[in-house]
Amino acid sequence: MDQVIIQEVGLRDGLQNQPRPISTADKLALAWSLLDSGIQQLEVTSFVSPRAVPQMADAAILTESLFAYLKAERPNFDTCGLSALVPNRRGYDAARNFPYQQLAVVLATTDAFNQRNLNMTTELALKGVQDLMVQARSDGLRLRVYLSGAMGCPYQGPVPVRDVLVLAEQLLKLGADELVVSDTTGAGSAKLARDLLHPLIALAGTSRLSLHLHDTRGQALPVALAGLDCGIRRFDASVGGLGGCPYAPGATGNVATEDLVYLCEQEGCSTGIDLAKLQSSIAFASRITGQALGGKVSIWLRSQQPDCTWQ
Repeated sequence: MDQVIIQEVGLRDGLQNQPRPISTADKLALAWSLLDSGIQQLEVTSFVSPRAVPQMADAAILTESLFAYLKAERPNFDTCGLSALVPNRRGYDAARNFPYQQLAVVLATTDAFNQRNLNMTTELALKGVQDLMVQARSDGLRLRVYLSGAMGCPYQGPVPVRDVLVLAEQLLKLGADELVVSDTTGAGSAKLARDLLHPLIALAGTSRLSLHLHDTRGQALPVALAGLDCGIRRFDASVGGLGGCPYAPGATGNVATEDLVYLCEQEGCSTGIDLAKLQSSIAFASRITGQALGGKVSIWLRSQQPDCTWQ
């Protein structure tokens, strides 16, 4: 049975754009619940300016508390699966105060997106990513690179496949450990995914590629299935479909972790994640955000409960 690795990004991508402040204690409780469900890869937070993303202002204390909890309560947990997003050298240096073994950086596919997200051109942003790669290699860290807007830019619209391939080739040559093909606005389709992934896989193979999908237009699962059919075995997902990018107007949540787990199981792949336990995480995330969360499979699972009532 093929193994699919799901990186849970609900704590970072899922919460970063939430209007209701989420306490550090609630974030920790959500992290514990997710780990209980079998999540092994968890993006904990983002070391960004608290003025730009107030929801991530507690990055340091959240990280410190989570590592302390794991050391005390789960000494056998492999913390190499924990990661954080760093937008620049300042964020990188802040994250290096903690025992992360992998970090993530972002590069968008267009100048317009990079200007809004990083306040610089694509050329300058690529240079910044290169500098972080050099430093990460020196520090012995694994670096994931999000290629944002790979299936559509929120400001310029469709992005030619060729433009994505040129950037991807540069990033891979520079030494990206993992290239995260990100459909930030949910603009993708199964056909577009295949058109993009076939040449990317020819360029890099499947082991260095993953998919980060948003479900803005209801196409995240078809795109994920296309990715599975192409041989992709690494995906990002967010518990309950939490998400939204502050720099991508109209973008909604990531593909729901539970829906992706169910899809993988139906396709004969293993994720190591317990769907029943994941329902507790969804319920808790709903409570702390004040939102009705849950993918399609959550609705179905609730309908199977004997005491289920619908209002």
